[in-house]
Amino acid sequence: MKKKSWITFPLLLLCSHLISGQVIDSVKFFTDETLIEMSISTDIKALQTEKKLDVFQPADVTLSFQDNQVITQKIAVGARGHFRRDFCTIPPLMLNFRGPGSRLSSLGKLKLVIGCGSKADDEQLILKEYLAYKMYNLLEEKSFRVRLVRVTYNDSRNKMKPFTQYAFFIEDDADMARRNGCIKKDKVQVLTESTNRDMMTMVAVFEYMISNGDWSVPNNHNIKLIFEKKIPAALPYVVPYDFDHSGFVNAGYALPNELLGTETVTERVYRGFPREMEELESVFAEFRQKKESIYSLIMNFSLLKERARKDAVEYLEDFYKTINNKNQVKSIFIDNARTK
Repeated sequence: MKKKSWITFPLLLLCSHLISGQVIDSVKFFTDETLIEMSISTDIKALQTEKKLDVFQPADVTLSFQDNQVITQKIAVGARGHFRRDFCTIPPLMLNFRGPGSRLSSLGKLKLVIGCGSKADDEQLILKEYLAYKMYNLLEEKSFRVRLVRVTYNDSRNKMKPFTQYAFFIEDDADMARRNGCIKKDKVQVLTESTNRDMMTMVAVFEYMISNGDWSVPNNHNIKLIFEKKIPAALPYVVPYDFDHSGFVNAGYALPNELLGTETVTERVYRGFPREMEELESVFAEFRQKKESIYSLIMNFSLLKERARKDAVEYLEDFYKTINNKNQVKSIFIDNARTK
C-alpha cells in the first residue's frame, strides 16, 4: 500500500504541472472579464522609428492573471497602423505570441490598443474605445471581443522611463470568424451593398450611433469581411473595428472626415445606403432593446471618470431621440442617405 502511494504522489505532481502549463484557451481568454496585469520590455525607440508594416522585433512579456497564473515568455512585437505612428509616444502594437512551447501560442497575433501618450487623459480615451467594442458586443455576436489589460512599458535600452497604463487586446480575426462559423478573407474588394444587408444596416447604424466616419467596405478600412463556411455563395458579413476617431471617444487627434462636411467628429453623419423604414425599425428595435444594458455597461465602468460616463450616456441619448423620431429617421437614413 505504501509503495502505491509513493507511485501516486509523483503522478499527481506531474498532472499538476501539466495543468499549470496548459496552453491558454483563446476563446476563454476573451470571455473572461477579469483584468490582466502585463509588462512588456522591448526597444521602444525602434518601434517609434520603424515605418514599414509587418516588421517585428523581440520583446519579453509577463502576463499575470487573476487566478495567480503568471506567464513569462519571449514574443515578437511590431508597430501597426499609419496615422498614430506619427503622433503617439508608442504606436499601436501587434503582438505575435506564436512559438514552439509557448502557452500563449493559441492567441496568434493580437492587436494591442494603447494610449497615444502616457497621460491620464490618453488612458481615458482608451477606456472609452474599449467601451465602444463592448457596446457592439451587446448588439451583435459577429463582433470583435476585447480584453482589458494594465500594461507596464519598459524600454530595453533604458532610453525612456517605464510607465503603466490601461490598454486592451482585440480578438484575433481568424478566431472571431471561426467561432461564428465563418472564415476571414483579407484584402477582398467588395462593394458596400454586396455584403449581408441586415448586418450592413446594423454596422452603419452603430457607426452613426458612435459618430464614426472612419470606415470603408470597398477599401477594407477598419472593417473585416467574414464568409459563411457552409454557404460559400452567401454574401459576406461586415465586422467593424477601430473606433478611436469616433465622436463617442472624441480624441484630440481625431479630425472630421472632409468628405462628410462636418466641423467636429461628434457631429453624426449616416454613411450607410438608404433602407426601407421597416428594415430600419427592425434594427432600431435591437438598439432599443439593449439601451439599458448599454447605459449600465457605461455607468458601471468605474475606471472611466464619472463625468465622462455621464457625458457618454448623454451623447448616446441624442442618438436614441433621433431613432425614435420618424421624421428624422426618414430624413437621415432614407432621403439623405448616400447613393454611391
